[in-house]
Amino acid sequence: MSRAFNFSAGPAALPQQVLEQAQAELLDWHGSGMSVMEMSHRSPEFKSIAEQAEADFRELLNIPDSHKVLFLQGGASTQFAMVPMNLLRGALEADYFNTGLWSKKAIAEAKKYCQVNIAVDSQSNNFTNVLEPSHWALNPNAAYVHYTPNETINGLEFLNIPAVGDKPLVADMSSTILSRPLDVSKYGLIYAGAQKNIGPAGLTIVIIREDLIGDALPNTPSMLTYQTHINSASMYNTPPTYAWYIAGLVFKWLKELGGLVEMGIRNQRKAENLYAAIDNSEFYDNPVDPNYRSWMNVPFTLKDSALNKSFLAQAKEAGLLTLAGHRTIGGMRASIYNAMPEEGVQALIDFMNDFALRNG
Repeated sequence: MSRAFNFSAGPAALPQQVLEQAQAELLDWHGSGMSVMEMSHRSPEFKSIAEQAEADFRELLNIPDSHKVLFLQGGASTQFAMVPMNLLRGALEADYFNTGLWSKKAIAEAKKYCQVNIAVDSQSNNFTNVLEPSHWALNPNAAYVHYTPNETINGLEFLNIPAVGDKPLVADMSSTILSRPLDVSKYGLIYAGAQKNIGPAGLTIVIIREDLIGDALPNTPSMLTYQTHINSASMYNTPPTYAWYIAGLVFKWLKELGGLVEMGIRNQRKAENLYAAIDNSEFYDNPVDPNYRSWMNVPFTLKDSALNKSFLAQAKEAGLLTLAGHRTIGGMRASIYNAMPEEGVQALIDFMNDFALRNG
C-alpha cells in the first residue's frame, strides 16, 4: 500500500520517518521488552523519553529558562478555561482578538470568568484580514492579551507577533507551532494541541512564564492549575504517554532536518507555491488578504461550487485526501503542516491545474 498525501487539518499527517520508527519500536522499546504504551509513566524508561522530548523541544524553540514547559491532556479547548482561571490573578478583565472560529471559542469560555474586551475584531470583514494596530482597542486594565496566531478554518494568520505593551501575551498556537522560528520570550503563555505539527491527538503543550504561575482563581480544580503540573513535572496524573513519545520523535525529526529555520523555509515555499497556483487561475479563489494568509491552512473555492463533489472524488482517486473545507464555510482547504512534503503540495497543484483545464 502506498501512502496518500493527507491534507487533514487535524489530526494531521505525521512524518513517515517517525511512523516507521514508532512501528519498529512498537513491541520492544530499546530492549526494554515493553511497548511505550505499556510503560509506567513513573518508570526510568519513560522518564528518559519525557526528559529528552522536553530538552529537544526547548532546543528547537530556544525556550528561555524563564519559561516552563508542560505536557498535558485536554486539548486547546481545556486551555480556553485554564488561561483565565490561572492568569486573571485578581483582575476582572482580559483582552481577546476575534479573528476566527477558534478565537470565538476561546472568547466564549473566558466570558465565564471575566469581562472580555474584544480588542481586535475581524468578523466584520468575514475574517479575511486584521485591523491595523492603530485601530486596536487594548484595555489598560486587562490581565493579559489572548490571540490565535493561525486560524485553522478561515486561513488567517498573524505573520508578526502583535505588540501589546507590558501585558502578558497569550497565544493558541495549535496549528502553527514549530512551523518556523519563534521568539518565545515575547509571550507570557503559549499553548498548542499536538494533532497538527507536534504529534497525535491527546497531548497539549503549554509554555508558561514563571512569574505567571500560581494565584489561580479560588476553587480552581487541582487538575486545572498550572502550578499543579509544574510541581509534578507534568505527571500529577497519568499523562498521554504514547503521544508524548511520538512528539519526541517528531522533535528529533525536525532537528535532523535542520531545525525551525529550515522548516520555515520549506513551509513558506509550500504556501507561496500553492497560493500562486490559486491566484494565477480564474477557476480558484482565496479570499484572505495576502498579508494575512496562513502558511499552514489554505482555504480555496472553485468557480462553480457544483463541481465540489467531483473535485473531492477525483482528488481522492489521485491520492490527495481530506481536502473538504470546514463545514461552517464550505469549499476546500489544504492543510500543509510540517509533515506535508513539498512533493505533496506540487501533486495538489498539478491536480488543480488539470481539473481546471477539464472543467473550466
